[in-house]
Amino acid sequence: MYAAVDLGSNSFRLHVGKHDGEAIRVVKSMREPIRLAAGLDASGNLTEAAMQSALACLRSFRAALALYRLDAVRVVATSAMRVARNADAFLPACEQALGYPIEIISGEEEGRLIYMGVANALATPGERRLVLDIGGGSTELILGRGLEIERVESFSVGTVKQSLSFFIGGRIDAGSFEAAILSARSHFEDAAPPYHPQHWRTAYGSSGTIRAIGEVVERNGFGDGITPAALDAVKRRFIELGHVSRIDMPGLKADRAATVIGGLAILIALLAELGIERLVPVEAGLRMGVMWDLYARSMQRDRREESVRLLGEKFHVDQARASRVANESAALYAMLKPAGDAYARLLYWSAQLHEIGMVVSHTGYHKHAAYMIENADLPGFTAREQKAMARLIVGQKGNLRKIADSLAEPDFAKAVLALRLAILLMHARIEADFGELKLRMKNRIELDIKRDWVAHHPTVSYWIEKEQEWWDEVGVDFSVRASA
Repeated sequence: MYAAVDLGSNSFRLHVGKHDGEAIRVVKSMREPIRLAAGLDASGNLTEAAMQSALACLRSFRAALALYRLDAVRVVATSAMRVARNADAFLPACEQALGYPIEIISGEEEGRLIYMGVANALATPGERRLVLDIGGGSTELILGRGLEIERVESFSVGTVKQSLSFFIGGRIDAGSFEAAILSARSHFEDAAPPYHPQHWRTAYGSSGTIRAIGEVVERNGFGDGITPAALDAVKRRFIELGHVSRIDMPGLKADRAATVIGGLAILIALLAELGIERLVPVEAGLRMGVMWDLYARSMQRDRREESVRLLGEKFHVDQARASRVANESAALYAMLKPAGDAYARLLYWSAQLHEIGMVVSHTGYHKHAAYMIENADLPGFTAREQKAMARLIVGQKGNLRKIADSLAEPDFAKAVLALRLAILLMHARIEADFGELKLRMKNRIELDIKRDWVAHHPTVSYWIEKEQEWWDEVGVDFSVRASA
């Protein structure tokens, strides 16, 4: 059983689902209209009121999750948390309230998860399709065939900001709608050509906003499905009503009215720019994608493995060297007996990519590699995971002052030590027998090595002395003993 929690810019949502044959069946669903994006002040910080509302919701989600025996839980935060200046300071309180770690995912990763949810819900395995998702703070466009994603982009335009910016005080008129539509079109016009109809067979809309607009069209007789003509009819009806408070239509929940007007403007803009004649709403998206991703990981099909492999190939990593460092760093890390497994896989992947910076320059390649890892679009990885890998990679050589603060975390310090020693062994061309090596790290580092290492590999003594100096600079004693 899996749980997906989506901390969106408009609503916080929770799904608990169970894999059943070829589908994931949702057994519990919760939604709270937190309006997090509306809680950003003029400086880009979440207000105290917005944060308290979010924490109250997360505590209720925690109580709901506690009722189930869950195999895995994944919590993702999207646009509002991506842009909030105080998100990093607020995140620990959120995690404490919910009881699970929270990942602030990129717009591209959000798009991939959305597509994964949609693709697994459709019984059209080889279909070329376009998926649109209009969220509270961002809009995602994803092009794919079957389960494979070919192109994904995220745009910083969403229902909350569009509603607040153009329909001031909830007033609706023709001029405001036209301005909101033109503003939305400006976000998509340059990016539109790859998403034109010749590149797909069917266009799907996955967000709650799109499904709500589809319900309004169907239940109020505005047309046959989501088409430009039907959307124009909905727009004209909203203008007739003149104010958000007067919107009371079958198919539209009262708490959606305030933001659906901005979503409608964005949807009209998308259909116009992309040349979509009909959009099909689908009851799947981010949360289903998160649960399918958890299921795939449980079946040893982790997208992060593929991301690391593709990045290594792209930047011509020497696979033999990378694999050796990865395997040896993993063995050394296990020897150090970390308290948990949070860094085990991140260390392995970091080791596989530790030399990608050489594509930029051999001088300072570890710094180039760290920058590339932290800022690359790596499907399956969260920003937090990429930052942790970047810290490991920048700490692979040279002084440790640049990561001194992070070394206060014991398991991270052990991962750094394992990576540095694995690279040292590789450079010195030592085929280590790990049964003959002893390595400990608690308050100090203790390394026992074979004396013939030094005799047959002259540079070893130099590099170990340097390691002792670099660890000493950050307050860690490093003792080495050579035995027969």
